[in-house]
Amino acid sequence: MSRTPIPSPAPSLDSGSPDLARLADLLLAHAPFDGTFELRLPGVHVSRASRAHKDFHHAVQRPALCLVAQGAKRVMLGQELYEYDASRVLVYSVDVPVSAQVTQASLDAPYLGLRIDLDPARIAELTAKVYPLGLPRRSEGRAICVDQLDGPVINAVVRLMELASRPGEAELLAPLVLDEILIRLLRSPLGLRVALIGQEESQLHRVAKAVSWVRANFDQPLDVERLATLVHMSPSSFHQHFKAVTSMSPLQYQKAIRLQEARRLMLLTMLDAGTASRRVGYQSPSQFAREYGRYFGNAPTRDIARLRQQAGAPDSASVE
Repeated sequence: MSRTPIPSPAPSLDSGSPDLARLADLLLAHAPFDGTFELRLPGVHVSRASRAHKDFHHAVQRPALCLVAQGAKRVMLGQELYEYDASRVLVYSVDVPVSAQVTQASLDAPYLGLRIDLDPARIAELTAKVYPLGLPRRSEGRAICVDQLDGPVINAVVRLMELASRPGEAELLAPLVLDEILIRLLRSPLGLRVALIGQEESQLHRVAKAVSWVRANFDQPLDVERLATLVHMSPSSFHQHFKAVTSMSPLQYQKAIRLQEARRLMLLTMLDAGTASRRVGYQSPSQFAREYGRYFGNAPTRDIARLRQQAGAPDSASVE
């Protein structure tokens, strides 16, 4: 059967693009101070930071398109580092625990970022239209990919952000512009990676299903063989594909989710380290303390005390 050819790259964008300058102005209007802001447009978030981060900030990131209008950021997945700025776009294809750091920002030129959550079901519907003869074969790759930002995508993003200030029009037109952004992504060099997010038969989708189970049951013992059966894979194949996508083993992934949730509980609900560790599934407080220190670089009590001192810094929880 013949296959749809891979789309040719659209013209890439330079940092002096009028569309990027316009996007920066629009993001500033929706981010009056440092922090992350959820817009009226469903699944659209704006971030601002007036200084570079000294430390990495941790979060679990869902499938999303991330753009930078000004400044730069780096993201770590396992031991792999991804960097992007106003010339590059980053896409998350699976829920992953990441560490992120704004690397370029100042009071005069703050970091300005935009995150658009990606809906696998909608991607599947649009993929069927963009690739009516089926997807060309290619390796599925990691849960994070970075590529050059092209003009048509940023132009559509600018029009989406312009709608954010016009609620009456946004309700009618924003879904159409969001579809345009997805279609342009699907037709870009990133298209095949984005398309796999919505393909149920893909290894990426199977890993995503396993990831969803782990996230929903992170406090339970992890039975890798049972999880492999859930996604219709052999244990060896499942382990291989899970690590290929997330850059960590299923047990390492669960550990990262547990530690991030324990940190959240201690910080936001004032739980002590022992109670938080039991809540997320640890049986041994000493093991929890050791693994927490290796992951976050500090003992639980000391780390939480430091974070509470920084509570007045609104950009401290921003990863996108």
